[in-house]
Amino acid sequence: MFVAWLSTEDNNLESKRARKEASLVLGFSDKDKIGTIQPHDDALVVTLKIGGYDVKRVLVDQGSAVEIMYPDLYKGLNLKPEDLTAYDSPIVSFEGKTVTLRGQIRLPIQTNSDVVEVDFIVVDAYSPYTAIVARPWPHALETVSSTLH
Repeated sequence: MFVAWLSTEDNNLESKRARKEASLVLGFSDKDKIGTIQPHDDALVVTLKIGGYDVKRVLVDQGSAVEIMYPDLYKGLNLKPEDLTAYDSPIVSFEGKTVTLRGQIRLPIQTNSDVVEVDFIVVDAYSPYTAIVARPWPHALETVSSTLH
């Protein structure tokens, strides 16, 4: 990943005399693809520290609006029904079926020194993932992801 300064000046003489203004741009280069097998369009699956534990197989889904926790993670974190608060909005699975909800729980997600409190919806459904984190989580941490890199 690279950071570059882009000048907003024109190449004419007047603008060279004018005060330079620049903005910071964030981007990725071909160097960032080193170590990946190309071409691919794999899902972005990461390990996150959730509730103080390293949790593997967490899907980052930029198209989702809520964070989901599946039964394996719920049991692994030793959560109990009394830890949950009510959540009554319907959720539809990837297959288009309505999912049975257990409730909602607020847990910290930590990346390096940054910690964000996240509301997970605990569902009764099978998934190869332990959790799904959605748009609000990376946005709160001010992160940028690239599935290509």
